[in-house]
Amino acid sequence: MIRGVLIVLGWALFFSPKATGQTVQWASSVVGFSSDGRGEAYTQQYRSSQILGKPNRLPRVGDNPCAWAPLYPDGPNDEWITVRFREAIPIRQIAIFQSGNPGAITQVLVIDGSGTENLVYKNTGAGSEAGQTPLLRVALNEQSLVANTVKVVMRPSLVKGPNQIDAIGISDTAEPINVTINVSKDAPKDLVKESLGPQINSRGQEVAPVIAPDGKTLYFTRGQHESNTGDPRSQDVWYSILQPNGEWGRAVNIGPPINTTADNAVSGMSPDGRTLYLINVYKPDGTVTYGLSKSTLGKNGWSFPTEVVISNNHNLHKNAYTEYAIVPDGKTIVLSVQRRNSIGNKDLYVSFLQPDQTWSEPISMGPVLNTAEYEGAPFVASDSRTLYFTSAGRPEYGNGDIFVSRRLDDTWTNWSEPENLGPNINTPEWDGYFTIPATGDYAYLSSIQNSMGGEDIFRLKLYPAVKPDPVAIVSGQVIDGLTKKPIAAEVLSTVTPGNKEQSRIKYDPETGDYKLLLPTQSNYNLTASREGYFPTTEPLDLSRDKRFREIRKTIVLTPIKTGQRVVLHEVLFEQSKAVLLSGSNAELDRVAQMLKDFPTMEIQVDGHTDNQGQWDLNMKLSQDRVRVVKEYLMGQGVADNRIQTKAWGPSKPIASNETEEKRRLNRRVEFTILKM
Repeated sequence: MIRGVLIVLGWALFFSPKATGQTVQWASSVVGFSSDGRGEAYTQQYRSSQILGKPNRLPRVGDNPCAWAPLYPDGPNDEWITVRFREAIPIRQIAIFQSGNPGAITQVLVIDGSGTENLVYKNTGAGSEAGQTPLLRVALNEQSLVANTVKVVMRPSLVKGPNQIDAIGISDTAEPINVTINVSKDAPKDLVKESLGPQINSRGQEVAPVIAPDGKTLYFTRGQHESNTGDPRSQDVWYSILQPNGEWGRAVNIGPPINTTADNAVSGMSPDGRTLYLINVYKPDGTVTYGLSKSTLGKNGWSFPTEVVISNNHNLHKNAYTEYAIVPDGKTIVLSVQRRNSIGNKDLYVSFLQPDQTWSEPISMGPVLNTAEYEGAPFVASDSRTLYFTSAGRPEYGNGDIFVSRRLDDTWTNWSEPENLGPNINTPEWDGYFTIPATGDYAYLSSIQNSMGGEDIFRLKLYPAVKPDPVAIVSGQVIDGLTKKPIAAEVLSTVTPGNKEQSRIKYDPETGDYKLLLPTQSNYNLTASREGYFPTTEPLDLSRDKRFREIRKTIVLTPIKTGQRVVLHEVLFEQSKAVLLSGSNAELDRVAQMLKDFPTMEIQVDGHTDNQGQWDLNMKLSQDRVRVVKEYLMGQGVADNRIQTKAWGPSKPIASNETEEKRRLNRRVEFTILKM
């Protein structure tokens, strides 16, 4: 028999379950099914697994690849699926979120602990229920069943077209189960998208903006424009320079070799703004093939784009259009592609830089981000942690909304639940291509709403809940300690303690300053190195900074020659002790390696203190410290007779001792090259 039920048709967004104490569970596993739908090749679209978890759509009619569907629409036979929930509860309500053409459900059964099927809903198809609401609520009477398994039966022939089920939820109260759009908290209601105007936008198409980290140059892809290279219908890369008055200058076609008669598009850039990443691999004959390229700005302009080699890089999507996000750490690329293990239309994947400067085979970024629909237009902010992307596979306002998620660890597969950026950013149409400068104040994006023709580029002021973590732009020069002239070098940033690598760049003085993007609220070491020079490490304390900063820092490299003196900034000791602090070994290892590279070299290690405390104790402390340094180097295989030591105590300050900051400069270990 049918247990006492109340059938509720229709839906609304009523309440927060946390406020009422309602327990809502969503199906967590599939027990069995009659048949399984099929979508695009190599995807999980319409499979039984799509019924699991929260709804991917607000209740509405229409095709939904993120829903389960029987294999044959309009089939004459009954189709069914049985799902299980994590815990058995007294079921007072069942909510079935339908997609496609709803109304074909004929039975809903609750299977109790003894395996008995209890019919709680029946529809013969003779009434008015078929073909109506996409949300079917079944409310049980107060003599509720305690169970964790539900079976749903449908008859596809009742309603023509695909019959799909997005999700099934149960609760222990009669209050309606609903799904809402997961909008970022504190989204302002007065947020305005501001068009960048006719200097940049046209009646053609302006998409995929990429802004330089310093916020002063905006690159974008333009289509349907008479000034494009070759056929006006093709796409070219254009750019605009921010003017002193805060307005963007008239857009300029970037020209060859970046623009060709084929489609050209910008995908990202390096932190210093001097390397552009471009869709496609450029061939010498002017044609392009699938892949990713990069072009570097030198004194003679942009170089011919060279291939970025990604292992087993391919896209099985029918249109083969790939989107890339170049992560500011310089070691990671995010791709939007369809591969053999994809869940949906296009998924987000990640690739990592290898020691040979190629990139690893892309791996999926996981089901928290990816759905059976489209995920694309990725952008990773300057903090190398905050990801913005467009998704069509979760509750949204349009045909693809922009979401934000934050990386939770270094695997790049563990992410926070994506949050919708809200109705003031997302429109009823497709929205995407977020890009944010290092300041984190404004975001730039593509939208067709209120455009001059095709998609235009807009900007909007970011609100705190969706801002990336603050960063500092650290820039400057590497100079020769003798000539004081800039010299080419490699600059490495590491997080302390632990010396985990943050970023690594090549500095070329002919193309301007080096630039690094470093998340604030951490401590760093900046190490510059060049053959023939002793590597120099400079500490950088950003631990107290909670906002964007711009920092100038010159790094001095000392040539390896007789008479040169080098301060070991990162050889540190416990307070008033001759015990090396963790992290000091990295710089001492560089000294040991130098002595191995120059087997006849001899050095003198000097120890210094500040003037606090008794003179004799300071002299004894500096003696003990240089002894510890010498013992460490000897432990690395350096002969005793190649290392002399000298303790100076407080007798040779390089700064006044009036403040703790100045005294810290005087507490140092340094060495002098005595013989080459």
